[in-house]
Parts: sequence; structure tokens; C-alpha cells
Amino acid sequence: MTGINYAWSALGGDPSLPARITTVAREGTLQARLPVRQLARACVGVCALAAAELGARRTGTAEVPEVRVDDGAVAAAFTSERQVLVDGRAPVQFAPLSRFWRTADGWVRTHANYPHHRARLLSALGLPEDAAAEDVAARIAERPAREVEDAVHGAGGLAVALRSPKEWSGHEQAVEVAARPLIERGRLDAAHARVLAPLDAGASPLLPAAGLRVLDLTRVLAGPVATRTLGLLGADVLRLDAPWLPELPDQHADTGFGKRSATLDLRTGRAAFEELLAAADVVVTGYRPGTLDRFGLSPEALAGRRPGLVVAQVSAWGAYGPWGGRRGFDSLVQVASGIAEVEGSAERPGALPAQALDHGTGYLLAAGVLRALTEQSYDGGGRFVRLALARTARWLTAELEPGSAAGEPYEGPDAWLAETDSALGRLRYARPPLSFMGGPSDWARPPVPWGSDPARWA
Repeated sequence: MTGINYAWSALGGDPSLPARITTVAREGTLQARLPVRQLARACVGVCALAAAELGARRTGTAEVPEVRVDDGAVAAAFTSERQVLVDGRAPVQFAPLSRFWRTADGWVRTHANYPHHRARLLSALGLPEDAAAEDVAARIAERPAREVEDAVHGAGGLAVALRSPKEWSGHEQAVEVAARPLIERGRLDAAHARVLAPLDAGASPLLPAAGLRVLDLTRVLAGPVATRTLGLLGADVLRLDAPWLPELPDQHADTGFGKRSATLDLRTGRAAFEELLAAADVVVTGYRPGTLDRFGLSPEALAGRRPGLVVAQVSAWGAYGPWGGRRGFDSLVQVASGIAEVEGSAERPGALPAQALDHGTGYLLAAGVLRALTEQSYDGGGRFVRLALARTARWLTAELEPGSAAGEPYEGPDAWLAETDSALGRLRYARPPLSFMGGPSDWARPPVPWGSDPARWA
């Protein structure tokens, strides 16, 4: 089964529809030892197909529009955070303390891009707040990798020891991950079908998510990629963040396209949140499992107050198993799951050519929302969609079949980059990779400054 067919089946889609997808293969995109290009192509392909399917449903068109997946566009999009320029300035990818470190018996990778994560890392290592990278290197070199992993996790920070694929496969969390489907889907209630206003079949461009309101409670990359995609397709996307947790500026410039950005303290602004929820069609969350539950924001609690809601969740390790409540990022999942060893070695770990777990999972999450809306239009009912970076990693390492590396020449991402003026400055960015007949080719609006919009629907 090809990657596209496998992912479409995981979404519960009609098995005949992948025939509507045409692929433009380009030699040299997303080169890696693992089949990253096949994963990226599949994730974008099924997302575009889900959008086309919903568009056909809302326009009353019998035939789903044709979908085109170009490896060049996909490669540019999967590295979008590296392509963005703000007034000509290149983005900051990783902070000085976010990297691999040699330990007494191997390697560990840390993530300290956010100030609070940096502070917790240094605290776990017994170092002052002004410690330099050399101090961290010396302290970590004295200790075994698993000991560093446990100590930093215990302090609320992020560090993961390098594991081989075999070591990870025997880990209790990996066993739990392997037992789950790539995309977890299900019903939340039996509410009547919400009537989506019909779309004009001749409208240009076709926006399958037009008229839908999406509450975006996500951070970092996978979740924001999903909501950015829903914004591309016409949804009114409102991202909400806690006022004391600003997003990294360059990351926001990349993933803020097509959405508005507001801040809201759930401890004091509950009435405002409930007003937003009452008019929402979709809620997307990207915090570690359990974090939002204490605010009454579990899928079941949300659907109880807003029947017929679609709730989409993404996490690093999954909402189950001994690591279910752990923080995590793409780079750390690569290290734990054995990807870093496969792409490098036990002596010198490597990395994928893109944060493919984040981007791939983001497009699958958006596809899950779109398919849930299509299913809901027939028989109603609230729906949930749940994905994990670790499950996407398993698909990449153990289930996805490598494809041919042949194709048309790839001469870099320039053909899929564009520029626009924005409130953040002059932006260079990667254009959307989704392409279906009659669909949009770019976002309707550039990003706005983080937290600059009111916490209400447009």
C-alpha cells in the first residue's frame, strides 16, 4: 500500500479517491535514508484530497476535484520555518542550548528555545541562569545519557537520550504507540448534523472551509501548521495564547499566515472563552495531554458544552503510556525513536532534512478535521481526531515503503517562494503546497503581530 493510500485509509476515506491525485516527482527533494519524501508527499496529498472532497460536498459536485502534489512545493513547505525572511533577516532555528551533547556513555539532545525551558534545563544541571554552552557541555559530559534525560524531565525541562531503533521498539511508550492507528478518530456525541452553507461551484477560489470558525489552541509547529492550512481553505482561525507565553517571533511569522492572534488567560477570562466556544465549529489543541483538561477543555467536556464540535489534538508522544504526559518536540522524537541514529550513527547522530514529523503530522491533523467535517455533514455528531509525532515517526521508520528517487530535476525551493508586505515587515515565505482544481494558491492574509487581535470572532 502506498503512503497516500495508507494515510487516506487511516482517515476513513473512500478508497477510490486517491486516484484523483497526480504526483510530480522531483529528484533530490528531502533526501534522507528514511522515506521522508514519500511521507511528505502522502501527508500533503491526503490533506489536499480531503479539502477537495469537502469542497465537492459543499458545492454539490458529484466528482471530487483533481489534486496535484508537486515534490518541489512540498519540500519548500516542509522547510517553511527555514525559508521565511523578515525584512531580509534569516530566522533563528535553534537556541544555543538546543542541540546534541556528548554524555559519559552516548548522546543526549536538549530543547531550550523557550526561556522557561532553558531555565529548567540549567536548574536540572545545577547551573546558574547565565551559564554558557561550554558549562552545559562539561556538566552533561560527566553523566550517563539516561540520567540526564530523567533529571531534566524531572525539572520540567526537555532532554532525550539517543536510542537505536531496536532500543526504542522495546520501550514501553513505543509499544503503546505501535498499538495505535496512525490517526485516531471517533465520535464525541450524536448531535444533529450542522448545516454548512452551500458554496458556489463556480466561485474562485474554492474555499472548502469557508464559514467555519476554528479555535486554535496550539503552539510550536505541528498544530500551527494544521490551523494555518485550515485558514488557507477559508476558515476563520483565531489563535489563543496565554499572555505570559509569547510564541517565538520567527516561528509566528511562519505559521501565522491566514489566522488572527489573540491572548486570553483561561483562569480569569473564562466567560470570554465560553463565548468563543459557543460559536466555534472546530477546536484544535497542541498542548501536552492533560494540560488543558484542568480547565475543562478535554474533548468530551468541550463537546458537552458545544454539541457537534470537532476537536483535533496533537501531542509529541501520544495521550497514553508512561510518556503520555511528557513535553516533546520533533527533534526529541527523532532522537528517542532511533531516527537520529539511522540518519547518522551511534557515534555521530543526525537528523531528518526537515522537521518532517511536525509538518507531516500537521497536514494529517488538518486532513482529519476536513474529513470529520465531511462525515459530519452526512450524519452529524461531534468528532475527535488525535495524532502524535511519535506515531508518525513509527509510520516513517517501520511502515512506510520507500519509493523511487527518480523524477524531474529539483533546483531548490525558489520557485515555490513568494514575498508580501505585512505588519511584521517584508516577508519571504513558502507558498502553500496544497493544490486541487479550483482551490486557493495562497493565504488570504499575512500574519499579524502575536497577540494583537481581540479575543472574539470576526
